[in-house]
Amino acid sequence: MFANHAPYYAAAHASAVYAAIDLGTNNCRLLVARPTARSFRVVDAFSRIVRLGEGLTATGRLCDEAMSRAVAALEVCAAKMDLRGVTRARIVATEACRAADNGAEFCARVEERTGLQLEVVDRRTEAGLAATGCAPLVDPSCDGAVLFDIGGGSTEVVWLGRRSAGDDGPPRARIRSWVSLPVGVVSLSERHGGVRVSPDVFHAMVNEVCGMLDGVRQSWGVRAPGRLHLLGTSGTVTTVAGIHLGLDRYDRTRVDGAWLGASHIEEVVERLMCMSFEERVANPCIGAQRADLVLAGCAIMEAVRRVFPADRLRVADRGLREGMLVQLMRADGAWRRNRPAGTPSGDARA
Repeated sequence: MFANHAPYYAAAHASAVYAAIDLGTNNCRLLVARPTARSFRVVDAFSRIVRLGEGLTATGRLCDEAMSRAVAALEVCAAKMDLRGVTRARIVATEACRAADNGAEFCARVEERTGLQLEVVDRRTEAGLAATGCAPLVDPSCDGAVLFDIGGGSTEVVWLGRRSAGDDGPPRARIRSWVSLPVGVVSLSERHGGVRVSPDVFHAMVNEVCGMLDGVRQSWGVRAPGRLHLLGTSGTVTTVAGIHLGLDRYDRTRVDGAWLGASHIEEVVERLMCMSFEERVANPCIGAQRADLVLAGCAIMEAVRRVFPADRLRVADRGLREGMLVQLMRADGAWRRNRPAGTPSGDARA
């Protein structure tokens, strides 16, 4: 087992193998990668819906069944990391562990069972990791983007400035402002219901999230949303893209980086509203594990669109894990080491 390691592992070397784990309220995700000339190459990945935050809104605690599901998924991650010879890693937990009264107890259980030490990150750190992971998708012809990351228990909304390139890996985009909303697909669907969602229930969810965003655009000083584009990272956004593209099965290569116009989004949301729960389960881009969450996610997305009415939304099938990998490799100077001899060393920063 890949046991008894702190959230940051030993210093990197030329053959370093990096790993990033994002344990959220709904999902447990792993990426294992090696640096390339300007980015990284994924050598292994894992994702499992664990619903760690199931029932958290009502009880304030992580339930035993949810903790067991998460530990089992993390055992798979630890085995993969050991198999791949990971030498540098970061393992973060987000809203469920932040909010739960027994979050520390769960972290101790994870370390005992898997040897992995969870780093429970604050919302600022979570927003920054999402921004780092998604920065390459900011359109350089725009003034920036409004990134939204819909999680299971929280949603981060980040105003990113113009994208800039440097000599140390993927492009950067400076965070101009950010806000973290205490709502995600699990918590919102548990409050309003996710199996049978009437138009009235959907609009109630949208209005609840709009209330949380009240005044944000004005306080940020975003005067012309048309000069920005939206950048969405979540299972909700990738699901909407997959349905719009008519995919028979989910295909990341077609979804990540895809553009959606306002009419495309509205059409898909309308289709989802007209589907029964059973039809959502049967849809290959949704499935049984997301069928009761997707409309709550659409309500959060719609609230962001109302507050920041940009013409276009870019879809990101990337986020915290990619952000962690970039930050680890950048801190190690992985890309500076790989720069061809004689290449000037600029210092462009967003």
